[in-house]
Amino acid sequence: MKYPTREENYAEWYQRVVEDLAEHSPVRGCMVIKPWGYALWENIQAILDRVFKETGHQNAYFPLFIPLSFLEKEAAHVEGFAKECAVVTHHRLEIGPDGKLIPAAPLEEPLIVRPTSETIVGEMFAKWINSYRDLPLLINQWANVVRWEMRTRLFLRTTEFLWQEGHTAHETEEEAKEETLRMLGVYERFAHDCLAMPVIAGIKTESEKFPGAVTTYCIEGMMQDRKALQCGTSHFLGQNFAKASNIQFNDRNGELKLAWTTSWGATTRLIGGLVMSHGDDDGLVLPPRIASAHLVIIPVIHKEETRQEVISYCHSLAGELRHIPYHGRPLTVIVDERDMRGGDKSWSWIRKGVPCRIEIGPRDLATDQLGLMLRDYPHKEKKLLTRNELVAQFTEELDAMQKRIYDRAVAFQNAHIRRIDEREEFYAFFTPKNREQPEIHGGFALCHWSGEAEEEEIVKRDLNVTIRCIPVDASQEEGRCVISGKKSLRRVIFAKAY
Repeated sequence: MKYPTREENYAEWYQRVVEDLAEHSPVRGCMVIKPWGYALWENIQAILDRVFKETGHQNAYFPLFIPLSFLEKEAAHVEGFAKECAVVTHHRLEIGPDGKLIPAAPLEEPLIVRPTSETIVGEMFAKWINSYRDLPLLINQWANVVRWEMRTRLFLRTTEFLWQEGHTAHETEEEAKEETLRMLGVYERFAHDCLAMPVIAGIKTESEKFPGAVTTYCIEGMMQDRKALQCGTSHFLGQNFAKASNIQFNDRNGELKLAWTTSWGATTRLIGGLVMSHGDDDGLVLPPRIASAHLVIIPVIHKEETRQEVISYCHSLAGELRHIPYHGRPLTVIVDERDMRGGDKSWSWIRKGVPCRIEIGPRDLATDQLGLMLRDYPHKEKKLLTRNELVAQFTEELDAMQKRIYDRAVAFQNAHIRRIDEREEFYAFFTPKNREQPEIHGGFALCHWSGEAEEEEIVKRDLNVTIRCIPVDASQEEGRCVISGKKSLRRVIFAKAY
């Protein structure tokens, strides 16, 4: 069944495309991630985990349940997450008079199902850190979290999602700030190099920063409906959480000091960003460096007497390619022997976004000419190669595709970023041109802002637009706020967002 096009119904297009990756679970707001989608997460994990360890971080695990009193220690933090918290108040079930199960035993203290782990991590850091010699303490965990969302969408906003969260403690403010920016850079490079997603690195405004943080940095990507997607965050927490959790150490002079802490994270939302950055009207388009598989070989068998020869050849070729390393992992090659029509089989892999396909029949064996089909090219277009040429050139073909996908995303982003100085033009930019597609508008507006929160509220109320970030590489520039006309020294990114 053909998808609606992105222009016809972008939201429905997205829901249909991610059907191969995940589906809604019986629990409201949660998702079941299918193997093709979970393979993407495993690849994201593998790459980022390697980089985290190369930068000195170690993995640990912290409890899913957090005592309510822990959140109460940091006022701004609990206020920011209060509406999203799931709370456990009882343990044990009993069968009631009507035969239904009922909670039986109240807990002495309610437990919060982890929305984030700063408070429980802080409790442990306070035990582990005694001296400046214990610093820096660089920890990461791969886990799930729960945030009780009212409106959910697969990968983009779900009640439960998977993520990694880094937590570090440092001797000095300078070291903690360096760590915050270092991890922002890790996310930015990962988005560019692996996800083929151009992103803008920047600082969140006071109203948009992480609850309890001093400064929140982020990377923001532009999706094909021109909305922004926050793809990763890195927080300089100052000493706020150290005070709340009493994370102290004896410094080099023997004086008791508070540690400086950071936290940073990225989630399965990256998969949603991957879909919306690169997908086309036929389905997924997966960048090779992160793809669930690199190549699908489809045996083409018209006569039973040629079956074994063709199947054997396909598996032999697959085995040869699987020994080739590609950006830190072996090539993943699938031989699709399903008993179904060849056209339907090929189309299923186009929809799933596999980078490359080859259909192999007796004629291909006889001529030693294999037709390599690339996902980002027209579907029936083939690049003819001998087997030896294919094996020798395959990773180069993948890298060339990775670059094409990235370059296309960069061109799209650049085409939909506009410098705007007049309020009337600003409002027109964020007004949809097509009533049937109310969410597709201009894109990112690069505008002056005076720094006053009330101007943010006006734009949010009128247009559902927020300041996504203050770009870290933005130069100082005098101007007038696009909303109020007040003096401004910088431009910021305004956009609608997920």
